[in-house]
Amino acid sequence: MSKLWGGRFEGQTDALVEAFTESVSFDSQLALYDIQGSIAHAEMLGAQGILTEADVAAIVQGLNEIRTRIEAGDFTWDPALEDVHTNIEAALVERIGDAGKRLHTGRSRNDQIATDIRLWARDRVDAIIGCLRDLCGAFIDFAEAHIDVVLPGCTHLQHAQPVLLAHHMLAYVEMFGRDAERFADLRKRVNVLPLGSAALAGTPYPIDRVRVAQALGFDGITANSMDAVADRDYLIEFCSNAAITMMHLSRLCEELILWLAPAYNFIEIGDAFTTGSSIMPQKKNPDVAELVRGKTGRVYGALTGLLTLMKGLPMTYNRDLQEDKEPVFDTALTIEACLTVVAGMIPTIKVHADRMAEAAKDGFLEATDIADYLVGKGVPFREAHGMVGAMVRYCVERGKRLPELTLDEFRQFAPAIEADIHDQLRLDSVLARRDNPGGTAPNRVRDALKAARKKLE
Repeated sequence: MSKLWGGRFEGQTDALVEAFTESVSFDSQLALYDIQGSIAHAEMLGAQGILTEADVAAIVQGLNEIRTRIEAGDFTWDPALEDVHTNIEAALVERIGDAGKRLHTGRSRNDQIATDIRLWARDRVDAIIGCLRDLCGAFIDFAEAHIDVVLPGCTHLQHAQPVLLAHHMLAYVEMFGRDAERFADLRKRVNVLPLGSAALAGTPYPIDRVRVAQALGFDGITANSMDAVADRDYLIEFCSNAAITMMHLSRLCEELILWLAPAYNFIEIGDAFTTGSSIMPQKKNPDVAELVRGKTGRVYGALTGLLTLMKGLPMTYNRDLQEDKEPVFDTALTIEACLTVVAGMIPTIKVHADRMAEAAKDGFLEATDIADYLVGKGVPFREAHGMVGAMVRYCVERGKRLPELTLDEFRQFAPAIEADIHDQLRLDSVLARRDNPGGTAPNRVRDALKAARKKLE
């Protein structure tokens, strides 16, 4: 039982229960947000004539002194006081006396924690958007530095059509750009003030919630006191957005891991972002990429945990909600660390452009272009598709590539083919024909790079 209040209870809480129910071991990281909210609350109470100027001055000074101690690591957290709020309030009362006991007028720990976690979430959203911006910048820089590199684009992990490496990397800019947009949209739902909702029904004191919202940088106030203390949708959305971002990171890392493998040998990742083997001196392992891929699972787990936590809760506040913080805190730490390390890894990648270009010649990547060529000669696409399939089979049986076929060999399958076919199958020609917005034609990719740079800046 908290030392600040006894209420109807006469006996002491069992030590096992104190240890089981405490949250200060993890919610203490909300301390500075708690103090920020308490100062705004106290100043509002003073402006409304609910507290005296002297009490407000003492409270603000006391809270600022406690903040200094916390920032210096000179504050002792007492698990017997349960949570971050009660620890700070107890320290305030010890420092300034009865004035500290008046701070909690017109609020509850229910709307207090809801305010703290929204302040925390707002900062984390802003930080993640910044990390995403840095990552997109790294991709854009990388794409600009490798604008002429060609590699095989794949479907089903099979070589499909040649693309520019810059085009490939700009696909990730699109992915992570959407992630940033999702977090920016979430920020609107995070940035509303629940303080003033009290335990669940509001408060009879003549408080000014709008003043507190403005002081804390919120865009508005919550509309329903019951929903305000019970709502954790924004945390679920936070973890959902993080899970999507981690999925994108995992896809990227899987690709880099494949590209690094000797079977591909497309890239080399810098030594600072790889590790060796404990027994095999020749190994260079993509451990950073593998760890990012692995950490995706813990973010998925946090999202599942929050959804499960919330699914059976009746209105309004229930102590189950204490369990919302650890998975969300871990999610924020994980995604920010992963975004930061990947943004640092991208510039260290050395591209084996010759190997990529050679691979772009394998797998009959020109097949679709021959079919399109035949369509231009008046052959229906489905017929052209069958003709080119027969050409591919012919090449497989003879160990040839499509551009190596003679004009006579081409005409065995498609009499409409003319002498210009070999010009049509040059790699630069194949790329240049993808000249629609969003395509891999070099001029389109350069335009896309300019647009991506402008959007980033």
